[in-house]
Amino acid sequence: MLKTLPALAALAAAGALLTPTISQAADTDSVRVSYADLNLASDSGQSALQGRIAVAAETVCGPADHRDVPFTQRVRECRSGTIADAQPAYQAAINAARHGTVEVLSGAALVITAH
Repeated sequence: MLKTLPALAALAAAGALLTPTISQAADTDSVRVSYADLNLASDSGQSALQGRIAVAAETVCGPADHRDVPFTQRVRECRSGTIADAQPAYQAAINAARHGTVEVLSGAALVITAH
């Protein structure tokens, strides 16, 4: 939890409303990131979802140990790959919100899996 506080604080400072919406699966290889409470047609909603995706990537890839440079590099690569892998689902959710093609239900979420 402590490792996610700086990211959450930065998003809150940017004006994004955050609620506890990241739920960890039984294994730590994936997490469910809810966006049911966000207006993805707005810039602030999109920014908040990107922040949640980043926190989820940190969760599934684990903490970096800055004393171990090769390990830290693998963690960074995992995080950036995980965020990149989530972008098609992110874009689909944004497009659906912009065009009103999907009614957002309470279960609206992305599943973020470690890269």
